[in-house]
This record gives sequence, C-alpha cells and structure tokens, in this order.
Amino acid sequence: MSDTELIQSLAQKHQLLKTEIRKVIIGQDNVIDSLLLSIFSGGHCLLVGVPGLAKTLMINTLSKALGLQYSRIQFTPDLMPSDIIGSEILDKNRDFQFLRGPVFANIILADEINRTPPKTQAALLEAMQEHAVTVAGKTYPLQQPFFVLATQNPIEQEGTYPLPEAQLDRFMLNIKLDYPTFDEEIDIVKSTTTGLETDINVVLSAEEIMQYQSVIRKIPVPDNVYQHAVGLVARTRVGTPDASSFAAKYLSWGAGPRASQYLIIGAKTHAALNGKFSPDIEDVDAVTPEVLRHRIVKNYYAEAENITTDMIINEIVKEK
Repeated sequence: MSDTELIQSLAQKHQLLKTEIRKVIIGQDNVIDSLLLSIFSGGHCLLVGVPGLAKTLMINTLSKALGLQYSRIQFTPDLMPSDIIGSEILDKNRDFQFLRGPVFANIILADEINRTPPKTQAALLEAMQEHAVTVAGKTYPLQQPFFVLATQNPIEQEGTYPLPEAQLDRFMLNIKLDYPTFDEEIDIVKSTTTGLETDINVVLSAEEIMQYQSVIRKIPVPDNVYQHAVGLVARTRVGTPDASSFAAKYLSWGAGPRASQYLIIGAKTHAALNGKFSPDIEDVDAVTPEVLRHRIVKNYYAEAENITTDMIINEIVKEK
C-alpha cells in the first residue's frame, strides 16, 4: 500500500474508531479526537478533569478498539518506582529474575499522577522518554506502540506533588475534560444503569498503528506552516524580541522548542485524520491550545485578573 493510500485509509479507520468508542462513551467528542491525534502522533497525553467524567472508561474503551494491551496504575503517596517498572526477585534457583511491572503494556493510564512523590513520577517519565526501563544495570525495552495517558484532578490539591514544568513538557497534549451537557448526561445515566454490556470491535492492530505513525512523519509541510508554528511559540517567550504584548503582560515563562515540534507533528496528524495530504495553518491552530496549555506559566497579574491560560493562547493565536 502506497503512502497516499495509507493516509486515505487512516481517515476511514479514524471514523470507524470513533464509531466504536461512541458505543460506550457519550459526548466528549473533542477529547476522543485529541486522544486519537496524540496516539497517531506517537505522543503522550495529560487529561485534566474532575472525577466521574469517564476518563478511565474512555481510555479502556480506546485500548480495546485499538487492539492494544492496557494497564492502569493508581498513583498514591506510597507508590514506589518498582511498583511501576518492576523489580528483581530471587527465584527458587537463587538467581535474580526481573518481574515486569504494569508499565510493560501499550497504553498506560497513570491515574492521578500528581498524587505520588517526584521519585515515582520520574520513573514513569523516564519510560515515556526512552521507551525503556533500566533495572540493576539492564535495559528492558517497552512494548510498541507505547502511550502514557496521565490524569489530574484540578480541584483538590492538598497532599499532591504537582509535575514540574520540565516534566509536563514530556506530554504532547494537555486535554481538558468538561461536564457533559444536560441531554448527554441523561443518555449516560440511561445507558449505565441498565446492566447492558457493549462489545467493542477491534479496528486496528499495533502493527497498523505503527505503520500510520511512520507515514504521518513523512507528510510534507510547507515553509509557511513551519514559520507559523515557530512564530506562535516565539510569541510566548517573555523577554525576547518576538514576544507578544499580551504574553509579556501575563506570562512569566514561555514554551520551548518541543512545543514547535509537537505543533508540526500534531498538524500533520490532524491533516491526515481529516483526509488531507499536507497540513495548513488551520491544522496548526487546531492543536495549538492543547500543545501550549501546559508549557506556559502565568504570572501574578494573570492570577490577579483571572486571566486563564486558554485566554492568553487565544490572544497569541489572533496576533499575526
């Protein structure tokens, strides 16, 4: 199958995936689109939303439709790195044997990642970056494809260990989950209080996902799209000649080069999922809020005036 045919088939598979996921998940279409975009881009996601918005169910359903192995890790203050990556144990022959942890799966749900201390957070973030773990001097590669979908509760911050900006930068997207609409919530209650079970059909295999990831990387990008993406990121950098006046007033820190990289990869994937063979400026703008949301740091004035991160990003996108 040629690269053109692959991109055409990806758009079709994308619609099939969404149809399967909608059998279980009601509403949250934008969140599902963002999750699929990050998976085909080969990136990791941070999901921020209050409890009860079906984050776990959504990711479990997604893994079934993708035919991938799924593992859920509940992050708690007493969780140790070995509880994630595994540890060496003595077997009956008195030889050390590596017992693999839950990180050895294709899709990892890191539930409430900010509940665990930095040492344990770092163990997972190393796996995200290297796609491998090292125990007792030996390196063990992780299964491919490999995605980490971490969740955070934005309400209760007592007893949490917020991820530092350098570690947040490892996540491609920061996805916000909102409450369902009134009609959606009625449908949710109807479907979840009857005892009926829904079968999810497998739409893709791990090999197909990796094939699509590879062809997305080959998609050509016009120079003006590169310039637009890098220009957006440059306008967040306070204290530089390219900084936006709005950013200069309300930000204390801007985004780094990884943001520019993810804007382009995200734009390529957004174009491919919509049946286009090359991204344009609209594709970059479509992924900008979720790429930049966790990479810019507000200052005191923004907090005092109730200026949100998304408001700052919207103003930066408007400036040409």
